[in-house]
Amino acid sequence: MSVAYRELIFSLTALIDEAHQDHAVLDRLLRLGQRALGAGGMGVCELDGQADPAGRIVATTGVNSWALGRPIGAEHIRAATPPLAPPYRVDVKRLEPLAAKQFEARSTRYLLVHPVYLEGRLSLLVAAFFEQDLELDEDNTAVMKLIAAAVGFLYRAPGLPRLGAGAGSSNDAELFMAVTSHELRTPVTVIKGYADTLRDHWDQLDDHQRRDSARVIGQRAGDLARMVDRLLDASVTVNAVKVDLAPFDLLETLRRASAELPLDLRKRLRLELPAKLPPALGHRAGIGSVLIELVTNAHKYSPGAAPVILSADSDPHTVLFQIADRGIGISPDHTSHTFERFWQGEVGDDRRYGGAGLGLFLVRKTIERQNGWVSLRPRDGGGTVAEVRLPRGDMGVGEA
Repeated sequence: MSVAYRELIFSLTALIDEAHQDHAVLDRLLRLGQRALGAGGMGVCELDGQADPAGRIVATTGVNSWALGRPIGAEHIRAATPPLAPPYRVDVKRLEPLAAKQFEARSTRYLLVHPVYLEGRLSLLVAAFFEQDLELDEDNTAVMKLIAAAVGFLYRAPGLPRLGAGAGSSNDAELFMAVTSHELRTPVTVIKGYADTLRDHWDQLDDHQRRDSARVIGQRAGDLARMVDRLLDASVTVNAVKVDLAPFDLLETLRRASAELPLDLRKRLRLELPAKLPPALGHRAGIGSVLIELVTNAHKYSPGAAPVILSADSDPHTVLFQIADRGIGISPDHTSHTFERFWQGEVGDDRRYGGAGLGLFLVRKTIERQNGWVSLRPRDGGGTVAEVRLPRGDMGVGEA
């Protein structure tokens, strides 16, 4: 492989000089490495710091941008980090079967992986994606080492992307209480929204609208009662929050959940859904909680009248839906941290937006319990896109 080292060094120098003024510096660095290697894309996986670490993809470019936010299991990490001198050349067939199929579907057959150690522990993996096998020569070895060192520098530098502090909790009882409290709050929010609508707009509503509001209140109150019954019967362990996964119609679920949003959110939401979509494999009841959280966030952080758009799509292995807004947007270096427990984009007494920082954390937990993943990214032209992916429900477990 031939590398234009002069261009690489000048570009890398300029990138580091501009790092403190450019929130998209990690993305730019990966694109630089992608060009230098002739790769189809690059990515960074943050690890959780455990003795047998798992991780999550926090930055991607090129052909595997779809994987942003995807959790990576410990067995996946072990397969990608053999006991050899880095970088490691990894055939995707060595990864767990679902990940291998998803990478192969996007024409990725091989990875070049380089670890990054921070404060003496394995903290990051930098990976380049290739369609064909490649010779591990001095040139691509040097580029991977340079890009990995630069990623490590960015994570150490003040004010630049940093590892999250405690995205999860080892306290199963605490996690159970957080997740179930969130699930209980969702029907309460809907009930309160419709009750407020009836109280404040009774004279403006026609008979059909009043009856429809009462119907939704009754339906959600029934959901709440059933949920409370399940909680009373359950022991407070992590097993109590496990869900049974089954194929379901995602389009119907999204339409029904959208129709049950509070009036102010329904007025803001614009549906751009396809006529057909493969079934999703997951837990239908949890999608309503996720949708109301994401639409509420989009509405909250989007001053003005621009619509919040709900869309959906599919690929050979997943189905997805997106919530897109034209709000204040999100810095690329914050996209992974917004899902951490108690994380806030603003701190101190000058915060413009309230909240305890639990909503998106619980969204991620809800989706990952269904073998899916969720991500945020800046929207072209301004604003934010939240994307939720679930396995397709029209395949066998080994094929999804």
